[in-house]
Amino acid sequence: MSRTSRPLQGVSSVLIPPPALLSALEQRADRFPCDRADVQVLLVGRGSADPIVNAELVAAARLLWEGGGFAGVEPAFVSGAVPDVPSGLDRCAAFGARRVVVLPYEELPSDRFWAQAEEWGAAHPGVEVRRGADPAGPPTAGGGPDLRHHGDAEVRDDGEKLTDLAVNVRTGTPPAWLRDRVAGSLEGLAAYPDGRAARAAVAERHGVPVERVLLTAGAAEAFVLLARALRVRRPVVVHPQFTEPEAALEDAGHAVGRVLLREADGFRLDPSLVPEDADLVVIGNPTNPTSVLHPAEEMARLARPGRVLVVDEAFMDAVPGERESLAGRTDVPGLVVLRSLTKTWGLAGLRIGYVLAGPEVIGALERAQPLWPVSSPALVAARACVSARGVAEAADAARAVAADREYLVGLLRELAGLGVVVAGPAEGPFVLVRVPRAGAVRSLLRGRGFAVRRGDTFPGLGVDWVRVAVRDRGVSGEFVAALRGVLRG
Repeated sequence: MSRTSRPLQGVSSVLIPPPALLSALEQRADRFPCDRADVQVLLVGRGSADPIVNAELVAAARLLWEGGGFAGVEPAFVSGAVPDVPSGLDRCAAFGARRVVVLPYEELPSDRFWAQAEEWGAAHPGVEVRRGADPAGPPTAGGGPDLRHHGDAEVRDDGEKLTDLAVNVRTGTPPAWLRDRVAGSLEGLAAYPDGRAARAAVAERHGVPVERVLLTAGAAEAFVLLARALRVRRPVVVHPQFTEPEAALEDAGHAVGRVLLREADGFRLDPSLVPEDADLVVIGNPTNPTSVLHPAEEMARLARPGRVLVVDEAFMDAVPGERESLAGRTDVPGLVVLRSLTKTWGLAGLRIGYVLAGPEVIGALERAQPLWPVSSPALVAARACVSARGVAEAADAARAVAADREYLVGLLRELAGLGVVVAGPAEGPFVLVRVPRAGAVRSLLRGRGFAVRRGDTFPGLGVDWVRVAVRDRGVSGEFVAALRGVLRG
């Protein structure tokens, strides 16, 4: 909903849009060359399981009617609340509407609302139905980014024979010593998993009490737990970033706001862009797919009492020295840090990660988990990865990845004359690259044996972006040579 909503006088929990947004709604609704008094507006929002979120749309509809001069303004919702779009149009018709503008209040998850409106209009030829102008910014799912698309989709089926630059799991992993540890755990599979030792090991690794640690089946499970267990009303996701947090929030019935960082700013965080009323903020660091490493103090500026600040540090162990990490910090109010052990250690198939947060949040997430959520082999792997040996090896790997990344970036910058732009500075084990005709280029690269991750499924990016995983210098050289050949075509 609105980034700068204000409380409705006398009802502190209901938020309404500011005058500037109401004015923008009026302008976007002007789709008939006639007096507004002859036009009814159907104002359509996402819909939520939270009635307070829905109340904002109802309040906006009332204010738009009273201040905009329209014959009437009715609210409707895409899902999760009533009335739906056809029922809202029925209400408009019942009030004598002959011209209706179907106006999206916010970025909607698909064009399904308009398909419903068109179908309704075809069945009611006496009412002329038009679509109001969409809000500024890129579309969401449906006609826009597919939040469920991930890099592994690029290498399924026939992609298994390609050189994988689409998935960010480090190659050559897991190392032999870690495989041996995991294999040794198989003798105890008859017993139920006991996560106490692994939990204590993670707590020691980050210097926090064990009550501030929760083990999860990868970071993806943590996003689902946060979406289902926390009572929040204004969740906001900072994009471009990993899309599962937004998808999990939407699946849990939340109306999710977006903050879009700009290429012109190097996709760097500007804390002032985050709405003050957001009570859950999700951001990655370093961010997937931009590879931007945000300063820790800039991240901490997002925290405040009454807000949960979720920082996804799934790739932080690939940053030399883990600089700018907030893991282990207990002085930042509402801080939740997510870590994954699947990327650096090649354990994507085992599913292991953890959450660092205050005991109250950990307790809420734990109550939402099923019994024995992490398998015994994954618990053994967790203890090994956070051991002194594991931390030291991850640090060595991070330095090697940094050197390989700089080599790859240098080669890519040699293609600037062909329209290639590298977002940066990159700090993760992948780089974001803008390439002319990226869709066709990806297809041609597959013909030359390389799979890269499409970028247009990330909100805030367009069709000309791809994400490329950092590999060794030999692979990078071959890839850039293939890319040069494709672009010269």
